[in-house]
Amino acid sequence: MKGTHEIVPLVRHDLSPFGGRQVYADQTSMRPTFILFDRSKPSTVGTRLRPYGHQGAALKFLAHILISSGEIRDNRPGIASSQRVNYDSDRRHCRHGRGIDTGSSHEPARVSAPHIRCTGYGGMRKALQTTILGIETSCDETAAAVVQNGQVLSNVVASQIDLHAKYGGVVPEIASRAHLERMDAIIEEALREADCTHDMLSAVAVTHRPGLIGALLMGLTAAKTLAWCWNKPLLAVDHIMAHAASPMIGLAEAPFPGVALVVSGGHTTLFDVRSPTEITAMGSTIDDAAGEAFDKVAAILDLGYPGGPVIQRASEGGDPRAVAFPRTMLKPGSLDFSFSGIKTAVLYNVHGHGKTSGGLETLTPGRLADIAASFQQAVVDVLVSKTMTAVKQTGHRHVLLGGGVAANRCLRESLEQACISEGVALHAAPMAYCTDNAAMIAALGAYLLESGTVAALDVDAYPTGV
Repeated sequence: MKGTHEIVPLVRHDLSPFGGRQVYADQTSMRPTFILFDRSKPSTVGTRLRPYGHQGAALKFLAHILISSGEIRDNRPGIASSQRVNYDSDRRHCRHGRGIDTGSSHEPARVSAPHIRCTGYGGMRKALQTTILGIETSCDETAAAVVQNGQVLSNVVASQIDLHAKYGGVVPEIASRAHLERMDAIIEEALREADCTHDMLSAVAVTHRPGLIGALLMGLTAAKTLAWCWNKPLLAVDHIMAHAASPMIGLAEAPFPGVALVVSGGHTTLFDVRSPTEITAMGSTIDDAAGEAFDKVAAILDLGYPGGPVIQRASEGGDPRAVAFPRTMLKPGSLDFSFSGIKTAVLYNVHGHGKTSGGLETLTPGRLADIAASFQQAVVDVLVSKTMTAVKQTGHRHVLLGGGVAANRCLRESLEQACISEGVALHAAPMAYCTDNAAMIAALGAYLLESGTVAALDVDAYPTGV
């Protein structure tokens, strides 16, 4: 930099987790500009931060935290506590122990939170004084929450429906940019509502899979930055497994073992749940997810977006048996799903066989309601039938229901009746935890912390599940 610009280091040591670079701020501008310097070439000015790059997002959060807290200091303090977490960079987990271990050269040493003894808290077994900040950005909701010992202290969600509605679906680039713009305020609001400061946190949990890769990187990079700055363990959470565990929030008794049905816009999966950290997929969709089918049928009927709520509203007063839409069960005993056929069946029912337009204008309100109700019932019949097949195959006596489509009234009522008939207990996620949220991320993160499954700061984001 030349001229009168004053370059002031914000951090006084290498930022190994962020590519081994240093961060500086140009304090002459009204709005500080962050510059990267390559560690191996200290005399060379690196590239300016791209406002929407995931590394830029990381350093934005890092600078914000350091400046606001005044913590311009080395973040590798000596460990004075007798309780510690020894970092194992190869196995990517932490183990409780006594003694000093500064960790690998790429990871700050961490001090374990004083909550190793376990106790029961409702259905969600938690360690004493476990307070988790959860961050969720897998799709089009920017969310942050604080969960303490199984109790949700705050659950803040900023929806992007208004940004994507005119496109009839989520636009990944728009979603990523919106996450970056809103993340700071959402996290601050979650902490404020919970009356929680960062020194009270036990760990930071974040969704790292599956989802839109750009959206995931926004949340993951923010969580990495906060965990690094605050010297807190990082917990990498599978979004779909968090949905599977979400019905456990607030339960008096743990519903294990059980069958979990997760139904959302991008996923339709059945799980065998043995514990919050022992969740195994039994079957999933081979093409469209149930929520995706709702969105596409809503588009065919010109009802708007998102499809789930508008289909439910349109079906009111309709006859769910008026149209015999197909129920695709695949081979006998299969726990996989397929919803592409019913989407095509609705298309041809509206416009005529082999046609994709021309029929919508002739539909009466009553006929439209019948089509919506019949489509909804056909999807629900498949979901309920497959779930009860999984119950019979496993012998489990508990069913858990989570995901965005779990908010559908017809699905909840139909599955409840099926469970009553079979003498099985149904645990449906509370409505606030059906759609994407960070409370379920923090809640499952607490179990990961308890089991020692702590992520390294180089943990990556993945568009698909395990």
